[in-house]
Amino acid sequence: MESQALGRLRIAHRRQSDELIDAFRSDLDPDRLVRGLCAVTDATVRELWSGTGLARGALIAAVGGYGRGEIFPHSDVDLLILTAAAPDPAQRAAIEAFVGGCWDAGLAIGHSVRTLDECVHEAAADITVQTSVLEARLLAGSRTLFDRMTQSLAAQRDPGAFFRAKRAEMRQRHVKYEDTPYSLEPNTKESPGGLRDLHVVMWAARAAGFGRRWNDLALRGLATVEEARALARSERILKRMRACLHIVAGRREDRLVFDLQAQVAAMHNLDRGDARRASEDLMTRYFRAAKQVTQLNAILLQNLDAALFPQVGGAPERIDPEFQSRRGLLDAIDPDLFQRDPSAILRAFLVVEQHPDLQGMTAPTLRAIWHARLRIDAAFRRDPANRALFLAILQQPRGVTRALRRMNQWSVLGRYLPAFRRIVGRMQHDLFHVYTVDQHILMVVRNLRRFALDEHVHEYPFCSQLMAAFPKRWLLYLAALFHDIAKGRGGDHSKLGRGDAARFCRLHGLTAEDASLVEFLVEQHLTMSSVAQKQDLSDPEVVMRFARLVGTEERLVALYLLTVADVRGTSPKVWNAWKGKLLQDLFEMTRRALEGEAPEAGSRVDALRREARKTLNLYALSEERYEQFWSRLDVTYFLRNDANDVAWHTRVLHSRVDTTVPVVRARLAPIGEGFQVVVYQPDQPDLFARICGYFDSKNLSVLDARIHTTRHGYALDSFLIVDPVDRASHYRDILTLVEAELAERLARGTPLAPPVLGRSSRRSRNFPIEPRVELRPDERGRHHLLSVTANDRTGLLYSIARVLSEHGVELSTARITTLGERVEDVFLVQGSELASPKAVLRLENEILAAVQP
Repeated sequence: MESQALGRLRIAHRRQSDELIDAFRSDLDPDRLVRGLCAVTDATVRELWSGTGLARGALIAAVGGYGRGEIFPHSDVDLLILTAAAPDPAQRAAIEAFVGGCWDAGLAIGHSVRTLDECVHEAAADITVQTSVLEARLLAGSRTLFDRMTQSLAAQRDPGAFFRAKRAEMRQRHVKYEDTPYSLEPNTKESPGGLRDLHVVMWAARAAGFGRRWNDLALRGLATVEEARALARSERILKRMRACLHIVAGRREDRLVFDLQAQVAAMHNLDRGDARRASEDLMTRYFRAAKQVTQLNAILLQNLDAALFPQVGGAPERIDPEFQSRRGLLDAIDPDLFQRDPSAILRAFLVVEQHPDLQGMTAPTLRAIWHARLRIDAAFRRDPANRALFLAILQQPRGVTRALRRMNQWSVLGRYLPAFRRIVGRMQHDLFHVYTVDQHILMVVRNLRRFALDEHVHEYPFCSQLMAAFPKRWLLYLAALFHDIAKGRGGDHSKLGRGDAARFCRLHGLTAEDASLVEFLVEQHLTMSSVAQKQDLSDPEVVMRFARLVGTEERLVALYLLTVADVRGTSPKVWNAWKGKLLQDLFEMTRRALEGEAPEAGSRVDALRREARKTLNLYALSEERYEQFWSRLDVTYFLRNDANDVAWHTRVLHSRVDTTVPVVRARLAPIGEGFQVVVYQPDQPDLFARICGYFDSKNLSVLDARIHTTRHGYALDSFLIVDPVDRASHYRDILTLVEAELAERLARGTPLAPPVLGRSSRRSRNFPIEPRVELRPDERGRHHLLSVTANDRTGLLYSIARVLSEHGVELSTARITTLGERVEDVFLVQGSELASPKAVLRLENEILAAVQP
């Protein structure tokens, strides 16, 4: 086709597409949009094909989503060019010209060229190809050849094998997308509860000859009429959101990322001047649709399984007077059981827990529970029998997590706990949670459950050891259910949650002792993490104060387990080995304090020195060789370092006590993540800033810094370093480089370079936090505590260190806490300038300016 004709075709295609998109902006009808874009694309493809001269013995077919009749504004156009025999040079040239013409006309095509035999062979070998051609639609060319292709594919297709392959593929996809439809940035197509889950059902039904539309499944008895309508409604909602995403992004974008949620909400006419509220309203709509898709997907796949693999012989196995096992699934014997006796809803979940051979519930039973869920009302919740059943569900040795997740999926959990219902699908507009509140809570329960299961002992052995000895584990699960249940109400969610937990415990007849533990855990669930990450654990008073708060070893163990499970349940990025070590250190110190061992500095230092000597003896270092080095170190140094670090510092520095040049040594961190660096040299005011500047230039993050000045005026500073981008970085390869480069930079002593003002992350831009800087004297008045809260970005720590250096403020220790995209750093500082209130205010303002995004 000539270039002028291609230009006219391109303009016409773009104009007609824009008209359809403009109409969609007004009516938000996704079906009209995707069908219209499909029709426009059909016309363009046919006109391009008409000029190829390939009408005989070849065809062009739409496959994939295009074959299904759906084109979104920036979808790929999937085409199959089929020939009866291998194309000759002239045909290949014509095909190449056609493909080039498609791109010139503005079509983003994905194409394949196959002979009939190749197509049939590849479909047999590749489930993806088989799925793509399942929805093939002839656009132009030989109808005879197209019919031969569809007949050949149908003849070789095994509907049962196809169904099993697509179901396995779906499970793998769900794992990839964290196995939840409630991610805060879901993929409208691929996430659980997204459009692809609907496609899987329809592909399986189509392959088996059960129909091509939701109504067809209702006519076959695979779905009810109500379910078919619900599927159509949910599909329409998801299509509308996907179309809006393509339009506002100006490209193919299927993820409801934070950057686009407000714009998509505006297209849905949800923006009334509050972008955040509009985003929440949009996501509530999405989560409701995704939840319904997951519910109906489970029912329909189960019905398809039963239709494709009918059970031969063998009557259902009776479990009790109400339930039986059918094909390994719980089945209610009486279809009206739950309407007649709503308490049976909870009994059903309990029975599944008590019978490990049951993999779930039959589709009729799930349907019946769904329709009977409204029977869970105030009277139901007051019934002592139902309260006992709910506690029994939490108290089972296995299946608790699965039971709670299923109860949430089928709206039973929210009906029984009205406070929980309020946080189902609730967004968390912060920089570290990646799940809705309800899913985070269930993730915390899951984490606690894993501590109790033998197959997960290798993950967190210490937690598993503590859990094995904990007498009433179900109290931890109950505390987890309530720990964030008051999110979004305003006020302190920990205190409000404690009130909810107290009412639950009272109404469910818990003993005063058990209720007190649950209430304590809910109210204090953030405390242990805060103390471990933000306070100086070398200070005996910090440990004693925390021990007094906890009061008993049982509470300490419970709070520790809940804290680990909670931090791990926020986001895969938030937990790291260093936070784990801080929490375990605080746990061990507090347990010793509760046992009556007063954390006195002298006894702790003596014990630490003995432990360090044991390690040093392994390296054949005589005591005389390192006593000179230790004599230069004061009690504070020994309190702020563990025996392993003291031994390492001693080994690498004892022969350089009076060196005049910087000494830098690095090693892999014993905690299993990142690496440690120790710097030893005559002290200088801007040393910390210089070291931070080096790590900043290498895009490395400082997790922990311990700054110490020896008795003879030398700096002994140690750091824990990680690569924030590549958490699996091969640190061993860069240790020698860091030692050489950092030592050389410190020896040069050049002026401090300006900080690199790195860009904030995408999440930080969408959820900016107001930076806060607070500088106040500690309880003893000898030091000041500098607290900084800000969005994380490259150069942040160096910017702070530079301001401190300019004011001659000395750093004693730095505790760097990164929560996703948010940093909460605490520095222990001292300096003569801090005695002046005006100077303190000036310093706070300068640091505040330095950490602004």
